[in-house]
Amino acid sequence: MDTTATKKYNLWQWRTIICLMIGYALFYFVRKNLSMAIPAMESELGISKVQLGIFMTLNGVIYGASRFVNGYLVDRFSRRKIMSLGLLLSAIVNFIIAFSPKMNGVMHLLDAEGKATLGFVYLIGALWLVNGYLQGMGVPPCVSLLSHWIRPKELPTKQAIWNTSHSIGAGLVVMLCGFLLKTFGYSAWNLCFIVPAAIALVGVPVIFFGIKDDPTEVGLPPIEKMDEETPSEQEKPVSKALQNKIMRKMVFQNPVLWIIALANFCMNVIRGTILDWGGTFLVQDKGLDISVAGSVIGSCELIGGILGMLVSGWVTDRFFGHRAHRTCLVCMILTTVCFALFWGCTGVTSAVVFLLLSAFFIYGPQALYGTCASMQSTKYAAGTGNGIIGILGYLSTFVSGIWFGHVASSAFGWNRVYIYTIAFGVIGSLIIALIWRVPADGYAKVQKIIDENPDL
Repeated sequence: MDTTATKKYNLWQWRTIICLMIGYALFYFVRKNLSMAIPAMESELGISKVQLGIFMTLNGVIYGASRFVNGYLVDRFSRRKIMSLGLLLSAIVNFIIAFSPKMNGVMHLLDAEGKATLGFVYLIGALWLVNGYLQGMGVPPCVSLLSHWIRPKELPTKQAIWNTSHSIGAGLVVMLCGFLLKTFGYSAWNLCFIVPAAIALVGVPVIFFGIKDDPTEVGLPPIEKMDEETPSEQEKPVSKALQNKIMRKMVFQNPVLWIIALANFCMNVIRGTILDWGGTFLVQDKGLDISVAGSVIGSCELIGGILGMLVSGWVTDRFFGHRAHRTCLVCMILTTVCFALFWGCTGVTSAVVFLLLSAFFIYGPQALYGTCASMQSTKYAAGTGNGIIGILGYLSTFVSGIWFGHVASSAFGWNRVYIYTIAFGVIGSLIIALIWRVPADGYAKVQKIIDENPDL
């Protein structure tokens, strides 16, 4: 490929990565804001941990299902349009949640003491369920776009760079909400929805106008042709019948992908415990101030998360021959050890350090399980493959949401939550170890499918 085309490709590749990072970070502004609003909503509205856990569980289940549905759609339709629409509608839902108490005159949402009625709980739960579906319009377009714009041999490192958007968005929003609650008090809980939603609206035009769905839209060859001396400008189109066969073999009938999905479930239990309950158990169990707890969880995202993702991507390409699943095994083991040490700490400083280390290591698998799914299912079914691991990953909210909310409210308290979290770390490590010898990607399998079906 000539120098001009290479420069153009590099420009568009990094433009795509940066726009996706901005866009997806802002998805987290209208998703992880609830985790910091929980103590305020519990105090001001009287909503229990179990009810709040149900919110998170319903959101997570619908989110997982949405990732599957939208994963299927982005393999067939415009990725940038799906993603920009999802962010716009999610911001609108957050505005509705923020102003829902204003509807008390129309619906009986608050009692005479200003506490939430069952109707208010149902309303917020329904809105957060809708938000769960809209949030599922974020990841599938990203992983599919990255598979179309980045060579497989570069995907672990560069997708890990994009994955830092998770931590950037979640870290900034929890610190923002912690600052808002510290400054204006728990009674201003609705600012945790208004301010992030207003900021998230900025990402809609960035996604819609800043991204192209495929290199061919800007006159470049398909990604797998980039290294050829004289690449053809057009890729032979894959028929619908062949696309369905590839999807069936590389996703639904691929045992490697299902193992990744199960390991992703266990990983998300740990991640959900830290992110969704971290602000609460640091206040209630470790005795931190709410603003300090917000800063710690924000640091888990911005320091532990970003460094964990970048280091894990680099280690995968540098030491493990692009086999992202091997890096995931190492990280899962170290996460489990660090979280156990966090549980055993009595000092605040040491507890914070081990929680940061837990976040550092958990974000290796968090970043790379999606990469594993993309590489094993290939660009032809990356959206659907990530949809499968998304469903199982966010079924974990039944554990980290409802179950852990119930356990923390019972006589067992947070100590039992910590024990269960560590157990899932051990199980997840054993599961991902099953595919240690698997190749880095599934493109050889796809080529075999194509060669064996010339008439499709």
